[in-house]
Amino acid sequence: MKTSDIFKHKTVFSLEIFPPRPDADESVIYDTLDGLTGISPDFISVTYGAGGGKNGQRTIKIASDIKYRYGVESVAHLPCIGLTKEQARGILDNMKQRGIENVLALRGDIPNGETPTGDFKHASDLITFIKENYDMSILAACYPEVHPESRNSLDDIRWLRHKIDCGADHLITQLFLDNRYFYSFREKAALAQMENIPVEAGIMPVTNKRQIERMVKMCGVDLPKRFIRILEKFEHDPAALRDAGIAYAIDQITDLIAEGADGIHLYTMNDPLVAGRIYEAVRNLIPSHSLVS
Repeated sequence: MKTSDIFKHKTVFSLEIFPPRPDADESVIYDTLDGLTGISPDFISVTYGAGGGKNGQRTIKIASDIKYRYGVESVAHLPCIGLTKEQARGILDNMKQRGIENVLALRGDIPNGETPTGDFKHASDLITFIKENYDMSILAACYPEVHPESRNSLDDIRWLRHKIDCGADHLITQLFLDNRYFYSFREKAALAQMENIPVEAGIMPVTNKRQIERMVKMCGVDLPKRFIRILEKFEHDPAALRDAGIAYAIDQITDLIAEGADGIHLYTMNDPLVAGRIYEAVRNLIPSHSLVS
């Protein structure tokens, strides 16, 4: 099933996982998936994984297993930086052979100090390539707090509109901790005539201080005053900070659903316990949610 079709019937609830590193035992990811079975999401996306392109085969295998072993629709991430069209075709052909119908088309991170090579400079180039050559649902990323390389929010929306024009079917946001950014982004997207493109809100439950520091460094995520107070109060109590992070994510999701978000995409960080607690708290709030355990 194409994920773009799910939005026609319901508010979508999906998960994201990442493969183990190439030198790690692959069975750990299936332990994670076994722990997530009670959630019954609409789809699970699989990142391209630690190790970059060397771990891409794991992404495809896991995405295929999610669909056929666990009976849940899957999405495979595909960063295009450094890929030639021939390489991209080989990866996408492999996805097709394994029954994967959905791909999240990304540019990917540019290695420090390196000049990118390959045939794709932007995610929009990959989206165009997929649209012209494959019958797949194409997902794309968006940034409620503006992409770090954009000049301003209008420039960011203009490039996002270009992704849609190239063939992206629906969007998943980068994580955010202040829902006001999401609502502001949604208004700008509507003004750019993207109101018919489903946008899933990407939510990451922050459960430890190191995770917060990494988020701020990598993504430029704004920390609301309420969240800072939580961090200051519980940063030296890991269990309390985990519980507070779960509660904060539940509040975010509750508000987003009440305000009519098209879907919630939960970044699980491969932690079934945290994901399960969040799902149990919000499952009855999700309109027309037919895939419950």
